[in-house]
Amino acid sequence: MLRTFLMLAAFFGFTGVALGAFAAHGLKARLSAEYLTVFQTGVHYQQIHALALIGVALLSAHIGGRLVEVAGWLFTAGILLFSGSLYLLTVTGTPMLGMITPIGGVAFLGGWLLLFLVAFKLA
Repeated sequence: MLRTFLMLAAFFGFTGVALGAFAAHGLKARLSAEYLTVFQTGVHYQQIHALALIGVALLSAHIGGRLVEVAGWLFTAGILLFSGSLYLLTVTGTPMLGMITPIGGVAFLGGWLLLFLVAFKLA
C-alpha cells in the first residue's frame, strides 16, 4: 500500500496546487466571492488530506494493518466526495451537489478516527 497511497498523495497534492492556481487566476473573474471561497475550501481540504495520505503510506510500510489501509481509502473517498462536490458545485452552480459534501466530510472523520485507533492499539 506504500506505493498506492504515495501515488494518491502526489496526485492529490499536484492537482490541489493546480486547482488552487486555477481558482486564483482563471475563476476569480467568473465566480462570486462566495463561490470562490467554497472552491478554495475544497482545495484546502484536498491539500490537508493529500498530506494525510503521505502519513498513511508511511504507516502502511511501518505498521501495516487493515485500519491503516481503510483510513487511506476513507481519506481518498473524502477528497473525491468533499472537495470534488465543492468544485462541481461552484463551477456548475448546481446547489444540489452540496448534498454530497457531508458524505465526504464523514469519510474524512472516519479516516482520522481509524488513525486514532491505530495509535491507541500501539500503546
